[in-house]
Amino acid sequence: MFEKILIANRGEIACRVIRTARRLGVRTVAVFSEADRDAQHVRLADEAYPVGGPRPQESYLRGDAIIAAALASGAQAIHPGYGFLSENADFADAVEAAGLVFIGPKAASMRKMGSKAGAKELMAAAGVPVVPGYTGEDQSPDLLRREADRIGYPLMIKAAHGGGGKGMRIVREAGEFASALESCQREAANAFGRDRVLLERYVESPRHIEIQVFGDAHGNVIHLNERECSAQRRYQKVLEEAPSPFVTPELRAAMGAAAVQAARAIDYANAGTVEFIVAPSGEFFFMEINTRLQVEHPVTEMTTGLDLVEWQLRVAAGAPLPLAQEDIPQRGHAIEVRLYAEDPEAGFLPGSGKLERLRLPAASAHVRVDSGVVEGDTVTIFYDPMIAKLIVHDADRARALARLREALAQCEVAGPKSNIAFLERLVRHPAVVEARIDTGYLDRHLDEFLPDPDAPIAPALLVAAATARMLLQEQAAARRAAASGDPGSPWALADGWRLGHAGKRLLGFLHRSRRLDLVAHGHGGRYSIQPMAPEEGAIVEVDGAFLHDGVLSARFDGAAASYRVLHAPGSLVLHDGERRLPLVPVEVYRRDSDTSSVQDDKLRAPMPGRVVVVRAARGDNVVAGQELLVIEAMKMELALKAPRDGKVAAVTASAGEFVEADTVLLELEA
Repeated sequence: MFEKILIANRGEIACRVIRTARRLGVRTVAVFSEADRDAQHVRLADEAYPVGGPRPQESYLRGDAIIAAALASGAQAIHPGYGFLSENADFADAVEAAGLVFIGPKAASMRKMGSKAGAKELMAAAGVPVVPGYTGEDQSPDLLRREADRIGYPLMIKAAHGGGGKGMRIVREAGEFASALESCQREAANAFGRDRVLLERYVESPRHIEIQVFGDAHGNVIHLNERECSAQRRYQKVLEEAPSPFVTPELRAAMGAAAVQAARAIDYANAGTVEFIVAPSGEFFFMEINTRLQVEHPVTEMTTGLDLVEWQLRVAAGAPLPLAQEDIPQRGHAIEVRLYAEDPEAGFLPGSGKLERLRLPAASAHVRVDSGVVEGDTVTIFYDPMIAKLIVHDADRARALARLREALAQCEVAGPKSNIAFLERLVRHPAVVEARIDTGYLDRHLDEFLPDPDAPIAPALLVAAATARMLLQEQAAARRAAASGDPGSPWALADGWRLGHAGKRLLGFLHRSRRLDLVAHGHGGRYSIQPMAPEEGAIVEVDGAFLHDGVLSARFDGAAASYRVLHAPGSLVLHDGERRLPLVPVEVYRRDSDTSSVQDDKLRAPMPGRVVVVRAARGDNVVAGQELLVIEAMKMELALKAPRDGKVAAVTASAGEFVEADTVLLELEA
């Protein structure tokens, strides 16, 4: 076993590798960019070295700087994690040329899979089922159009190099092909440096099922069963589980054999994943091999009881695989979701900023949390906005889903917006509960997973929020009284009590842009609460209200109930076990902000990022909805469109420029 390894990555995966290395007695070396100097992976590692500026191109993609850090530290091997340089064959070669061990497959195996086109041809020759399509090197638009017409529609255009859902477009009719091709090639060039694409038949309502494979340097190759990743949005996985509820024992055996055959075809060693697209009939087709550890590997670990990173280290050090195929266990059911700093209600716009509050469920035999941040850390614009991976395990799928719902209810993020509420709806949706979701379901039915802005607010949650705020105010007043030096003085209290008065207080909240005002009487856990707007509900008598460790318990009109209260400066979230109501407490007499200054003649950056494309110039006439700029941040492109018809008065942004959120990029004539 190695004595010291360097981890050429950041965030959650770097922390995850460090944990296994520490358990094995292996010292770890981290690398970090200027944006990550105080990151958790830097703090956890035994030592850490700077490798450049905040952008990945200036740091985590600089193979030379990373290898130099490994040599300077005395590390014997480099673990690439996933993303960045993990599937870069040139980097793997450079690592070995420097006398170090690359903890992953050989560069030759990567090169065979580095091109989706070449991979399909190789797999077809090896007898692995592949989707019909075009993988040729001739990339002339006319030829690609003819091949598309030959394959038939719908078809998919895919970047030949790379992954992660980048450079992929579905084309349903011939008239859409040219624009989709241009968009796909541009995104592929930006993400992977090469714009080559391949075409393939698009399988309707498919499942995305992948097989975890492992090989060693002694000729052994096995699989560790399947994971299903069919819950996707724009080709990005949202929920992963093992085993797949769709796969029968016979299909598992067939897909596992095909995956091992695919790995043997490229002399594969170390961890890898063979991805298949599966038709409703059960017919399956090879998609690609990811020549690295996958983000969703914990569900395989939870259902097998194995540590795949430990296997990676041992195989890279020359040891044979620890188990034979027939010895691979399969225990219970595991599900993983990813908590992101993003706003699902704003098109899943990535977020950034300081994590003012971060509460995640405690780890247990049933719950695992993999995270690279803690409360107080900052989610930056330069990298993926994932906050944590939440993985649950239980004896069967129904119980695992119940575990996941409870774990999500315990999650709290204050600072950047998060996708927690979206995930809570996802894991209760019938398509997920009944295991009938396919890869396109979320995109087709996204409104089913987002809140209805016109839906009435549950009166019980609103009254509970008012009760919680009363208790929080009284607790704060008690602390002030204790600190005043005279805890018994009534003048030090602020509990709303008045001589001959029922302690009337006015409470105000904002829910999204909606104002909610309530009247409360009482103190000390006994209140009468009524919304000012009659349609919000009648008076509710509250008795025995008690708030402890984030749980509010009380009797509401005589019936006992409890709610989870997630409280942070400037925010209050009430959770009844199924739904959460996010609120912003406001002063009742606060003057509402003047919205008359909102103008539709300025196009602003919705988030910090880099301007990729500018499609308009001063003097151009544009129409509402026309794409004018494209901005990129956190591995995502966002098209900014004209808010109305008009003439461009000024363009204040240029391609390649970094801009802050709310920066004016373009103005229309008034």
